[in-house]
Amino acid sequence: MKKESITVAQVKNRKQQKAFMQFAWDHYRGDPNWVPPVRDSQKELLNFKHHPFYDNAEIQSFLAYAESDETKIVGRISAIIDHGHNDQHNEKRGMFGFFESIDDQAVATALLDAAMDWVRSKGMNCARGPLSPALNHECGLLVENFDMQPTFLMTYNKPFYEKLITGYGFEKSQDLFTYVGHMHMLDKLDPKLQFVVDEAKKRFNIKTRRIDRKNFDADVEHFLRIYNLALPGTWGFVPLTDSELSHMAKGLKHLIVPEMTTMAEVDGKVIGAVFGMLDYNPIIKQIDGRLFPFGFLKLLFGRKKLKRVRLVSTNVVPEFQRWGVGLVLMNRLVADILEWGIETGEFSWVLDSNKLSRQTLERSGALLEKTHRIYDMDLET
Repeated sequence: MKKESITVAQVKNRKQQKAFMQFAWDHYRGDPNWVPPVRDSQKELLNFKHHPFYDNAEIQSFLAYAESDETKIVGRISAIIDHGHNDQHNEKRGMFGFFESIDDQAVATALLDAAMDWVRSKGMNCARGPLSPALNHECGLLVENFDMQPTFLMTYNKPFYEKLITGYGFEKSQDLFTYVGHMHMLDKLDPKLQFVVDEAKKRFNIKTRRIDRKNFDADVEHFLRIYNLALPGTWGFVPLTDSELSHMAKGLKHLIVPEMTTMAEVDGKVIGAVFGMLDYNPIIKQIDGRLFPFGFLKLLFGRKKLKRVRLVSTNVVPEFQRWGVGLVLMNRLVADILEWGIETGEFSWVLDSNKLSRQTLERSGALLEKTHRIYDMDLET
């Protein structure tokens, strides 16, 4: 297909919004490893239905058509300006996300041209992606191991996407690693790890517990507060705003299983938390991403059969980091995970630059399973 035959149009109305979302279903039809997004959540992340992220961000989505009469969609992309990121990192960086394309460099180039032109028109001088729409949400391009379904809230894409993005001029900026541990590996753990756990608990008199459903809102607030406190200085980190925290807590309330969480307290103050989410994707695939009218009930009543948990985040406030508190947090989870019947724990994602976490996981016997990648590019002005 020649670039001249491609038309790229801004998404401006509901018909185009519907077409933008539907393209993913058409594009991945027949792919056993693709899991549809939760439709309502996807609408929010695209700002087709307002999400508090966009209180301080902008987005413009685009569709690529094979013909000027807009009869055949061949790709899509969103251009994003996260003002929170630019304020935090003192940059003028535009982002791209929600990228899908047929295997044609001309189509990908037309889409990326449109996105880069849009962010450049807003004064941006560099770009990053894919972020859909930010690092605190779904991000990264899968670059290896395409033969299995993604875990809940992790991305999946066609294998040829990397060549399309690098063919445009983007270069690797950071890798996001997924590690897995299988329950049968617990017997082979280094005994020294238990010593670290025992010493940390003794040194600080650490108490551990699950998230308390009766005080759910307060505990989720504790977790998210720790998330914001623990990660400044981490590559690309942008703290969640109060409105984002509230929105996220509301959305997770019925999906969180207390057994998959741990809070660590010292003198009654929460100083660390680990947050695990069951891998709901097998059920989301069954319900085709539709929570209503009955999909949500299938999520709730089917979750006891789920055998994989994604450990989304293990965070400790700065003054208690490097003392083994993360291991204390994970140690409490083991009994509950075994009782639930979990077979696999996934640690995702872990930054390439986060050497301490990677070393801890590898020392614990976790195996590297997948790599997602984020790309950067300078923009000519």
